[in-house]
Amino acid sequence: MSFKKIDINDIQFNPFTKIGKEWMLITGGNIDSFNTMTASWGQMGVLWNKNVLTCYIRPNRYTYEFVEKGESFAVSFFGEEFRSVLTFCGSHSGRDCDKIKETGLTPEELDGCVAFSEASLVLVCRKLYSYDLEESGFLTGEGIPEKFFGSDPYHRAYICEIMGVYKNE
Repeated sequence: MSFKKIDINDIQFNPFTKIGKEWMLITGGNIDSFNTMTASWGQMGVLWNKNVLTCYIRPNRYTYEFVEKGESFAVSFFGEEFRSVLTFCGSHSGRDCDKIKETGLTPEELDGCVAFSEASLVLVCRKLYSYDLEESGFLTGEGIPEKFFGSDPYHRAYICEIMGVYKNE
């Protein structure tokens, strides 16, 4: 299989399912030095007249360092047969193991970013804006900070322009 660049308007999926249920890999860095992590929180839409993806990364995640340093990163989506790979990448740190060796993923460079040959769809994203979530920003008494953060650090949000969309054929 190989990637073909497609028009963003040709994407046909439900983002609630694709991000929230099927998950995605966020990969920062370059082909010589990178890390990837599983994410299931994010949004897609239009902001500032640009097609954007917003994703969230905790500052204690190894991938955070790579995303912070770079101007862009890749978001890769996979079929259900890769659920165990996504589970592994979300529960192990690249500081402690070689995720690529452990999962058998094949890194591939797309527009200077790292994606994986096994992905069904890849979005190449250029960072536009970032901000840190804070407890004081929650506007309801639903217990979200207690339920999702506890002693873990709050996420940094990245609003990114989708610069390229690649479909694996």
